[in-house]
Amino acid sequence: MSDTTDVKLSKAEQTVVDAIEKLTVVEANNVAKYFEEKYGITAAAPVAVAAAAPAGEAEEAKSAFNVVLKDGGAQKIAVIKVIRELTGLGLGEAKAMADAGGTVKENVKKAEAEEMKKKFEEAGAKVELQ
Repeated sequence: MSDTTDVKLSKAEQTVVDAIEKLTVVEANNVAKYFEEKYGITAAAPVAVAAAAPAGEAEEAKSAFNVVLKDGGAQKIAVIKVIRELTGLGLGEAKAMADAGGTVKENVKKAEAEEMKKKFEEAGAKVELQ
């Protein structure tokens, strides 16, 4: 983000921004999800929604998927191993993702995304391709 922004923040607002900047990617993603669920706030551009194709066409034309971990399941260690294998994340970040869920990889080809989903499901996790 650029420092040339015209937005002026109060001391309290700047404190929040500073705290968010110190979060890991997984933690920041969890905060964003919280705001989306609690207040309906999204980072998606409204133009992207207006330009979206009808659902049936979008599924057929979609060539890249996001692999999203919805539930780590009961076998967290197996799921953590899969996360580390697929992403290269450290143990702490992989554990946080297994606990909280989130996007594992973005813009993955369909065959690769399905293979990743299969690995997660074999480890006992629930995964969604978006």
